[in-house]
Amino acid sequence: MAKSRQPSLNAANDFLSFVDASPTPFHAVDSAHHRLVTAGFKEIKDRDPWSRKVRPGGKYHFTRNGSSIVAFAVGKKWKAGNPIAMIGAHTDSPCLRVKPVSKRQNDGFIQVGVETYGGGLWHTWFDRDLSIAGRAMVKTQDGSFERRLVKVQRPILRIPTLAIHLDRQETFSFNKETQLLPIAGLVAAELNRTSGDAKSNHSGEAASEDDYKPLKALSERHHPYVVEIIAEEARVEPADVVDFELVLYDTQKACTGGLNGELIFSARLDNLMMSFCSTTALIDSVSSPEALDDESGIRLISLFDHEEIGSRTAQGADSNLLPATLRRLSGLPAAFDASSDESFDDLASTESDAYEQTLSTSFLVSADMAHSVHPNYPAKYESEHRPEMNKGVVIKINANARYATNSPGLVLLEEVARRAGVPLQLFVVRNDSSCGSTIGPMLSAALGARTLDLGNAQLSMHSIRETGGAYDVEYAVRLLESFFVHFSEMERKILVD
Repeated sequence: MAKSRQPSLNAANDFLSFVDASPTPFHAVDSAHHRLVTAGFKEIKDRDPWSRKVRPGGKYHFTRNGSSIVAFAVGKKWKAGNPIAMIGAHTDSPCLRVKPVSKRQNDGFIQVGVETYGGGLWHTWFDRDLSIAGRAMVKTQDGSFERRLVKVQRPILRIPTLAIHLDRQETFSFNKETQLLPIAGLVAAELNRTSGDAKSNHSGEAASEDDYKPLKALSERHHPYVVEIIAEEARVEPADVVDFELVLYDTQKACTGGLNGELIFSARLDNLMMSFCSTTALIDSVSSPEALDDESGIRLISLFDHEEIGSRTAQGADSNLLPATLRRLSGLPAAFDASSDESFDDLASTESDAYEQTLSTSFLVSADMAHSVHPNYPAKYESEHRPEMNKGVVIKINANARYATNSPGLVLLEEVARRAGVPLQLFVVRNDSSCGSTIGPMLSAALGARTLDLGNAQLSMHSIRETGGAYDVEYAVRLLESFFVHFSEMERKILVD
């Protein structure tokens, strides 16, 4: 057993870099992709056949929509139907998304129309230094279309509050459609900038007179200068930006805080912290050359988009992303001749129930942030289940299956934590309180696989600026790495049919 030891801040500092580079799910997936590639994970495509690419002893990853990513490492002793150790997390967070027609102007101000995404604490978005990030679809010189990531570093937007002298509210309330509208500058300043500037006139947008446009030109739907800024970030001309998906983000960087640097102040802790910990744990678990020599299973992470809005999209946890991946992997042959033309499917046909066997022996850790006890609202927490930051990973339990944890899973995770020297905490909500949920229950029901919900404790969940424990980052990485390393052995010891 690994002795319990005080974690360092190395993992926390690495996480700060990860979250600052990831203002959107597209960027989070890109950040994870680069880390995986550096660690030797080969990129494969969801759309391609895997028959001659995926092999025991190999490490792979692929993306869907650029906002979800799956990565896995196949043990050298893998056989069809063997178990898969899985960790699921999500890449999205509540935010404000730029509307398809965002051009607004009122009382001398340039404004940008936005739409709420998820269940954010929207009052926290007021008076912040905001910018835009996401992906743009651009037209290339050969006439094809490709995506480009966009992240404007400088603050260009702000949602100002009304002065207290003009409205003395006891509780801050506002209309999300008309009063949660960011300003982007002054009309007069934009007129001065564009005065006599022929390049700012986008009325033609490189189109001939007979070029039919089903939609209004992008510079008619959005402020031309916004389009120019997006084009500059995408390294194309404004006329080549065809469309984009952009969200607002807070330009203030993540940092450690507290008297002793024991806290993390950051955006998107929910759930980029668990996405980071899952990715790091997988990479760390296969970092040594012999890591997969005695592994009989597969180690897998799946980072989904759209958890905050219900997961019912092609790249969400309620899609076929994980089931289809598991079906393709479950029949992977144990031995093969590298020169053979036998296909993956032909070999898998001899194990007609390999998929079902794999599901029945696999285990999913649903990794999503948990609630820390709040010192100003202690009555909101169940008296014996009050997680604290930097006291270890939180196991989430709910009698009404809002979380998927049960006792066999808890026994497994406790042994995994014992070997890693990581403390654990338990959380349930009060009977007179509502309870959130995660991707755990929906994936558990869809797969029939054993599942447990856990996460690190945090405050201010769904705020634009959240608070977590700096030492909990390493705790989670160590726990999840231990899960990957020890699951194949542990799975045979905890039998509940």
